[in-house]
Amino acid sequence: MAEHMDPEEFRRAGYAVVDWVADYWRTLDQRPVVPRDPPGTVTAALPATPPAHGEPVAAMLADLDEIIVPRVTHWQHPGFFGYFPANTSGPSVLADLVSSGLGAQGMLWATNPAGTELETVVLDWLVELMDLPARFRSTGAGGGVIQDSASSATLVATLAALHRASGGRWREAGVDRRYRAYTSTHGHSSIEKAARIAGLGGQGVRTIEVDPETQAMRPAALRAAIEADLANGEVPAIVVATIGTTSTTAVDPLPEIGVICAEYGIWLHVDAAYAGAAAVCPELRWSHAGVEHADSYCFDPHKWLLTGFDCDAFWVADRGELIEALTVMPEFLRNAASESGAVIDYRDWQVPLGRRFRALKLWFVLRWYGVEGLRAHLRSGIALADRFAARVRADDRFALAAPHPFSLVTFRLRAGDEASAALLARVNDSGQVHLTHTRVNGRYTLRLAVGAPLTGPEHVDRAWDLLSAAATDILAGVTSTGGSARANTPPG
Repeated sequence: MAEHMDPEEFRRAGYAVVDWVADYWRTLDQRPVVPRDPPGTVTAALPATPPAHGEPVAAMLADLDEIIVPRVTHWQHPGFFGYFPANTSGPSVLADLVSSGLGAQGMLWATNPAGTELETVVLDWLVELMDLPARFRSTGAGGGVIQDSASSATLVATLAALHRASGGRWREAGVDRRYRAYTSTHGHSSIEKAARIAGLGGQGVRTIEVDPETQAMRPAALRAAIEADLANGEVPAIVVATIGTTSTTAVDPLPEIGVICAEYGIWLHVDAAYAGAAAVCPELRWSHAGVEHADSYCFDPHKWLLTGFDCDAFWVADRGELIEALTVMPEFLRNAASESGAVIDYRDWQVPLGRRFRALKLWFVLRWYGVEGLRAHLRSGIALADRFAARVRADDRFALAAPHPFSLVTFRLRAGDEASAALLARVNDSGQVHLTHTRVNGRYTLRLAVGAPLTGPEHVDRAWDLLSAAATDILAGVTSTGGSARANTPPG
């Protein structure tokens, strides 16, 4: 029988692993952002069966270097501008190590009292830090919890909304498919997935048109959709508004949407997965105007607030509705602390029973950086995005596709979709940067999202230089075939 790793062996191996991570971060800029090997490369390099006998950590690290890391997409790379950032940081990694070492399972207060109480405290800290509504504090009727992702937050918000809309009947008889959810055409795909899981089906989601200039939900269109559903005997249950949509970081008009939800008695969930972090900076809290109308709200510290995945901060104004919707109490979980009503059992705030000690990494990050350190990180990302947008704006071959209030810039070539798609492929093939795309007003649009902790002005400038040079080659090819680089493309 193999022996367990004793504390001294763990200490030696731990030093080696920490050194490995530090060296990885130090050399990130020298690596291609995205691997080029074909699918199946890692599979082919690994044995078909597990080892019969134990192996040393040194062998694992060697294979990590040889097999795994060359085929990783490097999300912490300073040239990674795709999707949204997935920040991590030294204090976050250290806290995850502590969490794994403790191995505590926090489904009940009784199974990890410190884990539950620390989570409650740091979520209240964030309410203060972001100037969120006081009714989200645990000291009142509301409270916060850490979910694994904004997708899970949307799901539990949907379940709580159905509980309210049905008067609790959905728990006993299943979901009547007449219930409806509403979001903008740029709402996240997790909204439809939540509706499917909750039993509404994909057809249960109404997508509301956006303003072509701001890309934000049109309140008049939302009201019209609600009234049409009511006239057809359907039941509006939840509206999911977004602060910082994935395509363009548009901000839905919460003051108007909140009034509509209050008028019709509809649950309002605010998905601020990426841009919620902006509220850490007082000058960016305009983006949260109207959030006081929300029944629930979430954002992802694992996107832009230097806390490693997975960590979504989710609040409700009335925790009683959420707990009633999700509580199932088997005999084997009954305990004196829960029966007293004096503690929070976070198992009743989420879909899974078990939960990791996620609060540690948020606590470490908040303490290491402090308020001013976090604000400096956010402001740096926005300044770099502004720097890039200025280059786009000054080049008449390019057009900005939408406003860029945070650290995402959306842009395209005026020559059209084919040229813009070719541009994305060309710059990503360089290995030095990685961007993604979306469609804005039907047009193929590139996205450059700043946020990796290692990204500086030189990396944004490198991205622009690559884009500009590639555009020159692509547009020369367009004109050499007899077409115009701007044919059939309105100015923009």
